[in-house]
Amino acid sequence: LLVESGGGLVQTGGSLRLVCVYSGRTFDGYAMGWFRQAPGKEREFVAAITWSDSTFYDDSVRGRFAIQNFKDKNTLYLQMNSLQPEATAVYYCAPTPKNSVPPSGGPPTSRYEYHAWGQGTQVTVSS
Repeated sequence: LLVESGGGLVQTGGSLRLVCVYSGRTFDGYAMGWFRQAPGKEREFVAAITWSDSTFYDDSVRGRFAIQNFKDKNTLYLQMNSLQPEATAVYYCAPTPKNSVPPSGGPPTSRYEYHAWGQGTQVTVSS
């Protein structure tokens, strides 16, 4: 079970911290990812963190977003700074057993490689 929270309404340039609490089973050895889905669009990769805490980001958020996984607390975070209206979407967390895939050497960016999705949390950035 994965439960996301922390979304909300924020003005352009603002910040939010998303939280994903995962429970019910162990995800030892798994990478964790954040995805987002805007209305009428496909669910897209935002960021991921490997079991060994290497981080990977989509180019559109690199330098502004930060992913952390506190494994002892079963909690995944996504700190989002300098938010822009195009970040408006429902944000989801999910695990993947794949920590390294070509060509990046990091976790996969395809949503089909992730499972056990939470219900999502809405982020709305007003212009």
